[in-house]
Amino acid sequence: MPNKNRQNSQALYQRACLSIPGGVNSPVRAFKAVGGTPPFIKEASAAWLTDEDGNRYIDYVGSWGAMIMGHAHPEVLAAMKQTADYGIGFGASTKIETQLAEKIKACIPSIDLLRLVNSGSEAVMSAVRLARGYTGREQIIKFDGCYHGHSDAMLVGAGSGSLTLGVPNSPGVPTATAALTTTIDYNHVEQLEQVFAQIGHKIAAVIVEPVAGNMNFVPGEADFLTTLRRCCDQYGAVLIFDEVMSGFRVAIGGAQSVYRIKPDLTVLGKVIGGGLPVGAFGGCKEIMQHIAPLGKVYQAGTLSGNPVAVAAGLKTLELLCADDCFANIAASTQTLSANLTDCAKRIGLDFYSDSMGAMFGFFLGTNQKVAKLNQVTRCASGDNGELFKRFFHAMLAGGVYLPPSPFEACFVSAAHDTNVIEQTLATAEKALLKIKNQ
Repeated sequence: MPNKNRQNSQALYQRACLSIPGGVNSPVRAFKAVGGTPPFIKEASAAWLTDEDGNRYIDYVGSWGAMIMGHAHPEVLAAMKQTADYGIGFGASTKIETQLAEKIKACIPSIDLLRLVNSGSEAVMSAVRLARGYTGREQIIKFDGCYHGHSDAMLVGAGSGSLTLGVPNSPGVPTATAALTTTIDYNHVEQLEQVFAQIGHKIAAVIVEPVAGNMNFVPGEADFLTTLRRCCDQYGAVLIFDEVMSGFRVAIGGAQSVYRIKPDLTVLGKVIGGGLPVGAFGGCKEIMQHIAPLGKVYQAGTLSGNPVAVAAGLKTLELLCADDCFANIAASTQTLSANLTDCAKRIGLDFYSDSMGAMFGFFLGTNQKVAKLNQVTRCASGDNGELFKRFFHAMLAGGVYLPPSPFEACFVSAAHDTNVIEQTLATAEKALLKIKNQ
């Protein structure tokens, strides 16, 4: 049934704005890309969210990918509660930290050693520092459209050409810091080779989302990622795969297992915390032994390896790796993505959707594969951007919660069963018909 109004959410948002900048603690929650007032969530269970007005939504945000087993999974909650009974944090080592590290290593063979932290942003910042300390170089390469958290070195956009100095994307990022980051086009092999040919000897690390989830869902092309690995080997740069979103999402072994490319360092988050704040960075022993206390590259965190958060992550990974769990989620994701495309085609709308594992995305305004940021931007701006806004709100009114931005990927969980997928498709058909006829 269509959702009723959101008066309580509106009042709560107005109240939040008096104490929290913009009323939110992370910008995308403010609905600036789609307009309207964001729902304030009261509770969640399985594939469903319930807001403060009692509206229920099928959730395809999933705490931005973290909730791969669904919300409030009883075994995850039980593991957290059992651990919390012994204390919620010690600032000292625990056995469960090692158990989570061993589980991650078993799934991702490129990792010999890893360090737990508290977020993906922290993990990226630490991995970049480690790469600089290991190589003795300072220059970093990143790709336009990939998001690696909000540390200064990562909030840098491209200059007027591929080899110009980076430009700060945010006030507060020093120009001198931005100058150490070069941003080039995602999935652009020729540009990648050109940059390495000219400054390869200065590059400490290249960081990339092998499957981008922050310009909607855009998989890296095999030739691009293979060339990246080759160039890093040739010039002695550290290759960092940011698998905060794609790790345990596009495959149990992450995107690196799909493409069969071994990065030097891997950054993880989301799923490994089971919904609680956990991140990690890890890789080959040769590089990781340079981190303190083994080496001189300093990194620390009072709450790193928090036992309750680690318990949630460990139980999530155990459940995900059991039997056919991941294969079933991937099949549901592929079914949803393919049927959304078929539905839009029948209605006569240009629409492209793609998926990998338990992650998918869609674009209005095109029926062609989307591989680069400029293609994403065309689908997210002008008339296409207005189409997305109308589709988003039609889905929300129909009880389906999508990411409130055309630049974000979508996520499916183990709780999205056949009935949930069918209900989503029925709502999508009505929403697509509505925007077609407006």
